[in-house]
Amino acid sequence: MKQKVVIKVAMNGNKSRSKVLKIAVGAPGVQSAGFTGKELDQLEVVGEGIDAAVLTSLLRKNVGPADLISLGSAEKKEEKKIEILPPAWNSYPYQFSAPYYPIQLYLVEYTDHTDPCSIL
Repeated sequence: MKQKVVIKVAMNGNKSRSKVLKIAVGAPGVQSAGFTGKELDQLEVVGEGIDAAVLTSLLRKNVGPADLISLGSAEKKEEKKIEILPPAWNSYPYQFSAPYYPIQLYLVEYTDHTDPCSIL
């Protein structure tokens, strides 16, 4: 039976995070380990035959303060799946079309000059 153990660990930076993961994965029976919680300060370990007390004491000895938050089975709960329906219209999201520029017409009138002088 798979167990799920959640341990809150005080970590200072990336170096201590990697140290925590290294210790957790090295424990016997651990199948997966990861960080959870709002500030990613909780270590969640899933596996078979995990000794939570030994793991917590190892983390206290090598990293710093560690508190055992929860210990229980890792059975997946049934989640409701929400189906996302495709849109009802058929459109292409990146359709290119030429820009629309309104046509402007200018009226130019030519007058016939009957003056004999070409300079004016």
